Amino acid sequence: MQVLHISFECYPVAKAGGLADVVGALPKYLQEFDVDSWVVMPHFDIEWVRNHQLDTVHSGVAHMGDERFEYRIVREAGGVLGFPLYLVDIPGRLDRPGIYIDPQSDFPYWDEFERFASFQIAVLDWLKSFSKKPDIIHCHDHHTALIPFLMTSSPVYHEFRSIPSVLTIHNGHYQGWYDSGKRYLLPKIEPEREGFLYWNGRMNALSAGIRTAWNITTVSESYLHELQHSCKGLESLLSYEQMKSHGIINGIDTDVWNPETDPLIVDNFSPKTFPEGKSKNKEWICSEFGFDPALPLFSFIGRLVEEKGADLLPDLIVRYLETGLKGSFLLLGTGEPWLHTRFRDMKSHYVNFFDASLTYNEELAHRMYAGSDFLIMPSRVEPCGLNQMYAMRYGTLPIVRSIGGLRDTVQDFSQPDGYGILFNYFSQDDAYHALQRAAALYHDSQLMNELQKRAISKDFSWHSSAEKYVNMYKSLIKEK
Repeated sequence: MQVLHISFECYPVAKAGGLADVVGALPKYLQEFDVDSWVVMPHFDIEWVRNHQLDTVHSGVAHMGDERFEYRIVREAGGVLGFPLYLVDIPGRLDRPGIYIDPQSDFPYWDEFERFASFQIAVLDWLKSFSKKPDIIHCHDHHTALIPFLMTSSPVYHEFRSIPSVLTIHNGHYQGWYDSGKRYLLPKIEPEREGFLYWNGRMNALSAGIRTAWNITTVSESYLHELQHSCKGLESLLSYEQMKSHGIINGIDTDVWNPETDPLIVDNFSPKTFPEGKSKNKEWICSEFGFDPALPLFSFIGRLVEEKGADLLPDLIVRYLETGLKGSFLLLGTGEPWLHTRFRDMKSHYVNFFDASLTYNEELAHRMYAGSDFLIMPSRVEPCGLNQMYAMRYGTLPIVRSIGGLRDTVQDFSQPDGYGILFNYFSQDDAYHALQRAAALYHDSQLMNELQKRAISKDFSWHSSAEKYVNMYKSLIKEK
């Protein structure tokens, strides 16, 4: 079986969020089930691409409206990712230093639709040259959601109609809304299929993919149900298409996130040696940021945006520290400018109790997972969440809002065999109560040790999730 994954991100090549982690891991684990999985993504002008040997395997000319554009397909030569990686090079469109955002201006690229559309058209044009087509075409998020639509609705690509397509929704709040005038940039569409392009009077790439893909998946079972009640206007569509929809929880790459072998942490440790190993990693963090290692260490790692609940953190942390509770807080991430300003002010007011590294730092992230006592995730929306799984892999207990994939992967320690802390409402009071519970738990060293042991023993590998994808692929091929 051959499966082609088409995505705008793939770790470690180019990453803006959890999409990259999934696309960088799932194909590797599918190989264990004898699934020949390829990844196709844009050729960005970024360091990883420049530092790896790429061999040209195809060159072509495609059309976007009246414009002809040249493209080439290059393959990473070393096989370093554990699966074949192909990059689509479109000069002037994709060969830029940012994935979605122009790093010079910090704004999205002005020709967003043209970039996404030309990438998808080039992929399909390349696939037309294949004598043997893939068994499954698996698209990820709205950036590639026009591919199932074009496969089923354009006479230019009629040869793909019998190939099953899968669309995974990693985040349904980003849908690819465009003015209807952009329609002229797409290939010829059969008149009776034209309506699939539109939702509420505008082009919507995600809705087109949902309606035309053979199967839809979301990255957790809870998130599938949540989208049917809250998806920026697509609720009724997702409810209508529920019979072809599946919630499959993401896994994590246990080769990358392995405290026994992780080269980025200060001291490696196993499930048997974690108390000592975590202690050494915590000591490094506390020394680096001026914290007292005797106090509980709370961390937040991620985008500083409302979706992640980051706007709740400033007042929550101040309330914790001002009401006499003892603890240290460390944040890592970038996002809203007003949050950057607020956190910089807090650094000067709460020296030795609060710090924030307002950047992207993979090494520090690994060390924070390894050395923290608790990881805070107060998300408004969390389709799956990977950070809580990374944290538990290193014996760090998650404090999470009971939503989406967080609800599916974290069990409150008040329950039999629980190992984390959950709170229900997106409110400062509920989150503060969760921090109070964590502070009390920290000082019960015997229970804390037992919960860390449970957390570190949880299996969040991709193996079981990959098997579910394989079974879905097989059922689609049988249906075909």
